[in-house]
Amino acid sequence: MGEEKFMYGNHAIAEAAIRAGLQAYFGYPITPQSEVIEYLAQEEPKHDYVLIQAESEVAAVNMMYGAGGAGGRVMTTTSSPGFSLMQEGISYIACAEIPCV
Repeated sequence: MGEEKFMYGNHAIAEAAIRAGLQAYFGYPITPQSEVIEYLAQEEPKHDYVLIQAESEVAAVNMMYGAGGAGGRVMTTTSSPGFSLMQEGISYIACAEIPCV
């Protein structure tokens, strides 16, 4: 068993994504999930993934749709109002059966 390490929940999400082979992250900073972007930005030089801060949640989900459709391991994070803005893109992703997180 590995060494125990205590982390913030948002940092744990980001670290798990890195360990799972994250290839791209697209997101727009909105509290309380901004720590995910910050952690990924801090870790980016040590790993091989693309990190893009989109201009809006709508742009982030559509970037995820495109990259996921091309076969990338992609993810985004958001908060309540951001999730509402992403609904159209999420429905396209679901209908196309594109794996994204």
